[in-house]
Amino acid sequence: MPDVEALARVAIGCGLRVHRQLGPGLLESVYEALLAASLAREGLAVERQVPVSIEIDGLAFKDAFRADIVVGGQLLIEVKSVERLTPIHSKQLLTYLRLRKSPLGLLMNFGGATFREGLKRIVNDYRAPYPGSDPPSARMI
Repeated sequence: MPDVEALARVAIGCGLRVHRQLGPGLLESVYEALLAASLAREGLAVERQVPVSIEIDGLAFKDAFRADIVVGGQLLIEVKSVERLTPIHSKQLLTYLRLRKSPLGLLMNFGGATFREGLKRIVNDYRAPYPGSDPPSARMI
């Protein structure tokens, strides 16, 4: 299985191709479907609309959220089609990364004029919790 960085490189290439072929202005679901198909053509294991569970105060919510695309069981891709990304989009992906304990996520916005301006790489620096330790840290790159 490729490492998460290799998966990310392939995913970015696929995202760039989809954006070049279609340009901005379509529904998020269209970009998601075509990106997933492009990743699958590269021979990668791709899942769409993957449930992300959360447990709070002993209550489990199995389908609380849905990650748009999961590649190789470890790379999360959140697809957007908006004019401009806002901080809440990055926070949404970071939440999914933490809940799934996944190391890396890509936020891909297909709504901008260029793919590069809509691409964000979110790293989850989660660590196993230790009593008395600080909560997990995260970096946005």
